[in-house]
Amino acid sequence: LMVESGVTDADPVHLIQMLYNGLLDALSVAEGHIARQAIAEKSQCLTRAGRIVLGLQGALDFENGGEIARNLSELYGYLTRRLLHINLNNDLEALREIRCLVQQIRDAWQLVPTVAGARPGTQSVAKNLYREVALEGTS
Repeated sequence: LMVESGVTDADPVHLIQMLYNGLLDALSVAEGHIARQAIAEKSQCLTRAGRIVLGLQGALDFENGGEIARNLSELYGYLTRRLLHINLNNDLEALREIRCLVQQIRDAWQLVPTVAGARPGTQSVAKNLYREVALEGTS
């Protein structure tokens, strides 16, 4: 319920920040699973991370986002490929690399001011995206 409440009250920028936090959490937990050789659990965490990345990529607004949206799309594609590599090879170095990239992006999103007067539908799309990818990990 607490997650649901946060989603209900959050603006789109805050929801994106929450997704990045969830992505970082999934990567950190996956790192621990790799270190302990808990392969099934590692795969679950990396799958969740991949769904978050795909959700973020799918939510990009290329019409209004211009070059930033294109750059983020390329970065999300790279992250998706690296997640697959990490899952197949238990590559801690690659995991730490992408966690650092995600941390930098998340930190940049923290500098983005709250979206005032967001386009109609933006908030509901962001909320649905958050619910889809974030609540999946709770089942």
